[in-house]
Parts: sequence; C-alpha cells; structure tokens
Amino acid sequence: PTRTGWRPDDQPASARGAAALILLYPGEHGVSFPLTMRHDDLPHHPGQISLPGGGIDAGEDPAAAALREAHEEIGVNPADVRIIGALSPLWVIVSNFVVRPCVGVVDRRPDFRAEPREVAALIETPVRWVRDPARVGWDQRVRHGVRIEFPYFDFEGHRVWGATAMVLGEFAALWDE
Repeated sequence: PTRTGWRPDDQPASARGAAALILLYPGEHGVSFPLTMRHDDLPHHPGQISLPGGGIDAGEDPAAAALREAHEEIGVNPADVRIIGALSPLWVIVSNFVVRPCVGVVDRRPDFRAEPREVAALIETPVRWVRDPARVGWDQRVRHGVRIEFPYFDFEGHRVWGATAMVLGEFAALWDE
C-alpha cells in the first residue's frame, strides 16, 4: 500500500458504501459468474474489470444494493437470485468506497443484457479459473512516486486486479468444488 498504516479492513467514516455481487450460475464450463469491463469514460475505475456493483443508496442494505446494481448493469432479475452469504468488507482507498461483496446463486444462466453506458463487455468466468494458480500473475505500477507490485488474475487476456482481485481471492479461498 502507498499509505502508511492502511489495512484492508479499515472503514473510515468518510468512505461511501458500495456493494458488489458474485453471481453463481450453471455456465457452459461449469459454475460461473459474470464480470464486467467498465467503460473508459466512467468516473471510478474506468476500463477496469469488476464485479457488478455500485453505491449503496440511503436505507438500502448491501444485498439489495448488489441486486439492484446487477439488474441495472447486466439485466439480472433480482427475484431470481438467492443471496447465500457475504464476504469481508473492503476499503478501496483510491475511490474511498467500502465495498461489501455478496454471493448469490441462480438456477440457470441469466439472460444478460449489458447496460451500454456502463458496461463495455461482459466476461463470463468459470469459478475454476479463480482457483487455478496458473491464472495468477504479478505486475507493477508507479503510484504517487512509489513502485507497487500487485497480483492479478488473467482471465483469457483480461487482467483482474485491485479490489476485484482481492474479493475474488477471498472467494477462491472459500470455494470448494
């Protein structure tokens, strides 16, 4: 981390709430989940690969927010999803969001419809990929004058790093086929 004392479990009072959804469904290559490639013109994390998700509205719980955002971004019907649990909250320092990831399941592959203003591409990802050590690589960037090395997942040429990779890393550690 570029900031001294940063911990992923920090939840500063100034941070905004966000939710994300790992949506499990029977895919062509086994149990799968969708990722999105964010449009390059979005204000937060442009062009990055992420889970469906976004800000939590006032009075909304994280699961409801994750379902609403999945509906808005990729056309998933919230009534079809069973939320089965949550992962650890994660403070994303660069955007000052505390992301609360939820895990949901559906009985069949949804009829995905990507929202063109937000989602440049939908990436259907077999769960087995997050458990495959051959899909983990390392890269580096300079941020605030400091060289940072970080891990990423390589999903068919799509690099998944940062908060999304951290969430998927926790999910991979818990997944047992």
